Amino acid sequence: MEDDIYRSSTQFRLWSFTEDSLASLRATTNSLAAARVKDAIQRLHAKDGMEYDMEGDGISNSINQRDVDCLTVEEELKLVSFYCSKAMEFAKFIAFPTNVMATAVQYLKRFYLSNSPMTYHPKQMMPSALFLATKTENHYTSLNSFASKLPKTTTEDVLAPEFLLTQGLRFTFDVRHPQRGLEGGFMELSALATGNYSSVPGASAAYNALQQQMTSTTLQQYMLQLEPAIKGKPKARSTHDLQARIQTAHGKAKEILKTSALLTDAYFLYTPSQIWLAALLLVDEPLALFYLDTKLPGSDSIKPKLTVTLQACAELLRSSEWANLGEAEMKELTKIDKKLYECRNPEKMDLIGINKAQKRDGQVNGDAGLDEKIIKKRKLERESRSKEEDSVFGPSLGN
Repeated sequence: MEDDIYRSSTQFRLWSFTEDSLASLRATTNSLAAARVKDAIQRLHAKDGMEYDMEGDGISNSINQRDVDCLTVEEELKLVSFYCSKAMEFAKFIAFPTNVMATAVQYLKRFYLSNSPMTYHPKQMMPSALFLATKTENHYTSLNSFASKLPKTTTEDVLAPEFLLTQGLRFTFDVRHPQRGLEGGFMELSALATGNYSSVPGASAAYNALQQQMTSTTLQQYMLQLEPAIKGKPKARSTHDLQARIQTAHGKAKEILKTSALLTDAYFLYTPSQIWLAALLLVDEPLALFYLDTKLPGSDSIKPKLTVTLQACAELLRSSEWANLGEAEMKELTKIDKKLYECRNPEKMDLIGINKAQKRDGQVNGDAGLDEKIIKKRKLERESRSKEEDSVFGPSLGN
């Protein structure tokens, strides 16, 4: 179902996993972060003079590393999911388009594959992810205006984590969403319902052969015979009924892509077309299977495998529990957040200070380790630019 363009994308190459590899990556990230947190806390107490020998017997009064109760992988996942849902709420409040909201959530989820909430709190990273998404999705938003809409948030709070975030994203900002495929698919279904469907240029030989066997009128009649989406409901009797059914399925599937698809691991485990087809399978299984029939003949060996994959994706989308948090879930999240307060890396809390230090060190040590000729060349280039900028009429236009 996917073309070569998608398979060459960074999303497919860098952000696609199996369930086992995804679980292994998260476990490794959690383990490394826990070890670093314990070391950092130990260093902090040593710096504060809390280590001393009691009566010279060599017994240390410092906090034992084993006493630090770190977050588990499952607790980290719940915390990140919660702040992803908060990012969605804020995006809706500020009236950001769906693509900005969806991209911001994926930035957070990608970042926390290689970083732990124990190192960088999601509350600090969430505004930066949203603001970065407005830039990568070409939705201009003033920094001052954006920061003013978040309580107790300055422009520095938004910008300070940005470089850390882009590092965690491996400087890949493209996110392929399933919404575009959903719109295209429903345009096809609508054309089928009205009997105006034509063959697709560049389609596979199997697809073209199927289209020759089934005319637009035949396909329309076949749609009228489909079982209803909900058992016990009457079948569609007219083109108007089919259109109404398609619109209902479209609305429900679109809502799934705006919630469950973002909050689960669907983007990591499945392709965009698999995700939107799985959403359609959830809301109207007969319609989804009919759509597959128009793309793949019954004898195609890919179809059974694809159907199994879509059913697995549909179950994942169905399993999302963070769209509507109940009292029990909020109590659990409060407990996790309190636990995080005790096991955060003290060296990584002040992101504004870290950002300033990085900029300061970059200015002082930016040329460290470079060849002397390169340093001299850069110095001459800076001096040349400075002279040009000082000129009232700008640099020379040349010959």
